[in-house]
Amino acid sequence: MATITFKYSVRDKTGKVVGGKLEGENREAVANKLRQMGYIVLDLEEDRLARLSKIQFGTSVKTKDVTIFARQFATMINAGLSLTKCLAILGAQSESKELRDIINQLGKDVEAGQSLSEGMMKHTKIFPPIFYNMVRAGETGGVLDEVLLRVADLFEADANLRGRIKSAMTYPIAMLGLVLVILVAMMIFVVPTFEKMFSDMGGELPLPTQILVSISDGATSWPGLVFVGVIVAGTVLFKFWVGTESGRFTWDGILLRMPIVGPLVRKTAIARFTRTFSTLVGAGVPILSALDIVSDTAGNAVVAKALKNTRAAIKEGETIAKPLGESPVFPSMVVQMVAVGEETGALDQMLSKIADFYDEEVSMAVDALTSIIEPLMMAVLGVIVGGMVVALYMPMFQSITLIK
Repeated sequence: MATITFKYSVRDKTGKVVGGKLEGENREAVANKLRQMGYIVLDLEEDRLARLSKIQFGTSVKTKDVTIFARQFATMINAGLSLTKCLAILGAQSESKELRDIINQLGKDVEAGQSLSEGMMKHTKIFPPIFYNMVRAGETGGVLDEVLLRVADLFEADANLRGRIKSAMTYPIAMLGLVLVILVAMMIFVVPTFEKMFSDMGGELPLPTQILVSISDGATSWPGLVFVGVIVAGTVLFKFWVGTESGRFTWDGILLRMPIVGPLVRKTAIARFTRTFSTLVGAGVPILSALDIVSDTAGNAVVAKALKNTRAAIKEGETIAKPLGESPVFPSMVVQMVAVGEETGALDQMLSKIADFYDEEVSMAVDALTSIIEPLMMAVLGVIVGGMVVALYMPMFQSITLIK
């Protein structure tokens, strides 16, 4: 979901005025986040320069770099080093120049009297809301090293989950690319050569050969260019539509209902939600703030809406499990385990167990999907290429029969 960067000026609990930048869906969402952090909002306006830079430039900092930073930071704090000393060391040894500059800026902010979490809020492209909210909870509870280790573990678990899905989809995508390259090459270079030979032979071509020749003629003339233009325009329009709030919600709903892909998308979203929620609750982040964060990082608009509805119900005095159970997104097992976690006061541990279970479910679903897709792609490739070869040689077979 697209976010907007806002410049803010707030007053903290000590009465000090603090400024910075924060990303959110709209002005109201950003203002609510700042209030939940305990700030009094003085001024809030969209950073149009940030929007321009966001379109033109990305960030070169990888999640792996941030994970290493969090783990090393935790080790140094546990060893008794001061925040400024830790940041000076980490800033000097970071391999990423952009991250190195940001860490050095964090050191300057801390030396100037700002908290670490306040400094991180100025760099939301590098430190997402879950990071600086957990750091704030760690600062309040005096367990910053434990919180940073939790952040590193969460990032690593999420990276592993994404990696398994990405590696499973690499082969099918490569095969699809190979099929497209073969099709284009045969239509542009091979079929026209055979077409010339067929015209020299004379006679009527078999129907499969006629169809193949017509497709080749269309692909190498203006109808082919029109077709390519339609595909490109359709892709651009689809991305624009998915970038809108209603489009994203509709598309994510379609993904959840797909026969094979749907269960994998659902399990991945639940694994990410429960893992993140468990980490936030375990770090001492308030439930309402934690639900705000997990709804923004759910990765699926339908799941995000269900979590926002859950947050609204909790604000009215409901338990977590009841509104979750009213949503068709979450299976009854998840709802029941969350209810048990609430009753026993071990919600973070129960959520962690759910996350472990669904991580394993995702791995099994990915393996099953791969086992289905691989032979299917091979069969499709064989049928397409084999069918084209047969269609090209049918006139020759027909000529040999006539000669006999």
